[in-house]
Amino acid sequence: MQKEDTARNPGEVAENTMEDFYIRDEPYYKASGHEISLFKTAYDAKIPVMLKGPTGCGKTRFVEHMAYVLNRPLITVSCHEDLFASDLIGRYLLKHDETVWMDGPLTSAVRHGAICYLDEIVEARKDTTVVIHPLTDNRRTLSIDKKGETLSAHPNFLMVISYNPGYQSVLKDLKQSTRQRFMSISFTYTDSEKESEIVSVEGGVGLDTARQLVALAHKIRNIREHGLTEGASTRLLIYAADLIRRGVSFEDACRNAVCLPLTDDDRLLETLYDLVEDIA
Repeated sequence: MQKEDTARNPGEVAENTMEDFYIRDEPYYKASGHEISLFKTAYDAKIPVMLKGPTGCGKTRFVEHMAYVLNRPLITVSCHEDLFASDLIGRYLLKHDETVWMDGPLTSAVRHGAICYLDEIVEARKDTTVVIHPLTDNRRTLSIDKKGETLSAHPNFLMVISYNPGYQSVLKDLKQSTRQRFMSISFTYTDSEKESEIVSVEGGVGLDTARQLVALAHKIRNIREHGLTEGASTRLLIYAADLIRRGVSFEDACRNAVCLPLTDDDRLLETLYDLVEDIA
């Protein structure tokens, strides 16, 4: 499986071989359109890819699946407001009484031809996202200012970013100077039958139970305008299914894995609990 890099020092990516970043077991992914062929074409054409869609709809799983299909290492960075350019590029560190340069995750991906996936890119600092600009046009280069080095990307390198348009605001949006460097694939929750199959396979429950969970999710998604900022994601349905598979009642699984994560508002929760009772 791919390594999540933000929980460790950037240099740790460089100390591992790229073998650690290959996905050996095929991740389960149910295509909803032409996204697989689009991604393959973008990879062949060396066009950076932007994935847009709501929370928990399968963007990260899709990237994992494509890394497996293309047989490329995948380095994932979960972006946040304290992510600095040096966290991506690298820095000098003390090691055995010496100062040594340690590549960050982005630099490692550029050197070795990995897929670099910046998850929820809008959460990163604006001055951090600028460093990817030369990698996402015809230059395909990365400037390492601290070393005075300009690194040309490996032919197999691909930049992939994702974000949730539902969180757009003046402060949480991509600049046009960044957006227009990518081709985009739009994700949403798939149709009921496909989503039921995903929940059934991933959550380990029967198809009838999965259909009940998906029916609940559709009802919740339909009341977003009444105060919910996000609808129930496929990920939450899989969590609920996993609880049900382990012996938790349908009602309790839905309340604790679907309703409570969505809101703290008592009135909204009461409405959600009523929906659960209608479905159960």
